[in-house]
Amino acid sequence: MLVKRFFGMRALLALCLLTVLALTGCSLLGSDDGSSGTGHGTSGGADPSASADADLPYDVVPLLKPAKKYFGAAVAGAPTSMKSVDAYTEMVGKRPNLIEYYAGWGDGFDASGVRRAWAEGALTLMSWEPFDTPIADIAAGKSEAYIKKYATAVRKLNLPVVIDFADEFNGHWEKWGTQSTTPAQYVAAWRHIHKTFLDAGASNVIWAWAPNIVNPVPDVRLKPYYPGDAYVDWIGLVGYFTTGEDNAFDSVFGPTRKQIRTFSKKPMLLLETAAMPGERRRADVRNLFAGVEDDDDMIGFIWFNHRKRADWRLEASPLALKEFKRLAADDRFGFDVRKPA
Repeated sequence: MLVKRFFGMRALLALCLLTVLALTGCSLLGSDDGSSGTGHGTSGGADPSASADADLPYDVVPLLKPAKKYFGAAVAGAPTSMKSVDAYTEMVGKRPNLIEYYAGWGDGFDASGVRRAWAEGALTLMSWEPFDTPIADIAAGKSEAYIKKYATAVRKLNLPVVIDFADEFNGHWEKWGTQSTTPAQYVAAWRHIHKTFLDAGASNVIWAWAPNIVNPVPDVRLKPYYPGDAYVDWIGLVGYFTTGEDNAFDSVFGPTRKQIRTFSKKPMLLLETAAMPGERRRADVRNLFAGVEDDDDMIGFIWFNHRKRADWRLEASPLALKEFKRLAADDRFGFDVRKPA
C-alpha cells in the first residue's frame, strides 16, 4: 500500500529532517567509509547532488506491506557474494527479492553486500545476533559507540534494510534467550538500539521482531518481550515444518499468530522457515505457499536453504524442489523491491 502514515517516531524524524534540509540544503551525515550513498530518487550512476531528494532518508513505507508477497531466501555467502543467489534462482526459477543473512554483534555493516543485493532487485534482512554480549549490557548503553557507528553507516548507504535483533529470544537454546535475559532487558535493549538509529537519522530501516513459534515453548508468553508498535514494523516468525508433528499451516504457525494478534496488528513475515526432508516435504511446501497466500497480513516468507542440524536445502529433495518451483512461478510471489506497487 503506497499511501500510509509513518509510524510515530519515524514521522517525527522525517519532519525534522525535511525542515533542516530545507534550511541547509546539505547532508546531515558524512561518509565514514568512503562509499557513496544511493539516495531515493536517484538513478544508478547519477550524481546524487543533482537530486533534491538525494539526502533524504529512503522512504521504506511502500515496502512495509506491498501488494505482492516477498519471495525470500537465506543462502550461503549472500549478500557478500550473490553467486549462491544466482544458483538458487536457477534452481527454483525465480529470483528472491528478500535475502536474509546473519551478523554477529560487533561485526561491521556490510554496505557493499546490501548495495550488491539491491542492484539485483533484493532487499536484505540482517539477523543481528549478540552471541558474546549480554542483552543487559546493550540495554545499559555499553555498546553505544558501536551502535552509533553502525547506524551512521546504514544511514550513509541510504538504501532500505531490514534488521531483526536477537531473534528466537523466547527460546532457551539461544545465548540471549530465556535462561539469560529477562523480558524487561530485551525490550530495553531493543528500544535503545532503535532510538540510537533514529538519532543517527537512519529511518531507512525496517525493524522485524522475530520470536520463535511458541509450539516448543508454550509457557513463554510473547507480549512481555514486545517492544511496542512504535518500535516494530514487521512481526517475523521463525518456524519450521518438522516430521512427527501436524504439518498443517495453522498447526505450525496458528498458535503464535493468535497470541501475537492480541497485542499487535503489524504485518507478519515468515522470517525463517523450511521443511525437513522426507516423504512429507512436498506436502509441507504446498502448505507453506497456500498458508502465506491465504493470509492478507502475511507478507511473504524466507526459505532457510542451509544444512544445519537437518538438511533444509531444497536440492536435498528433488520432488519437493519440483513442487516448490511450480508454486514459486505464481505471480503473487516476488516483485521488484525497487519499484513496489
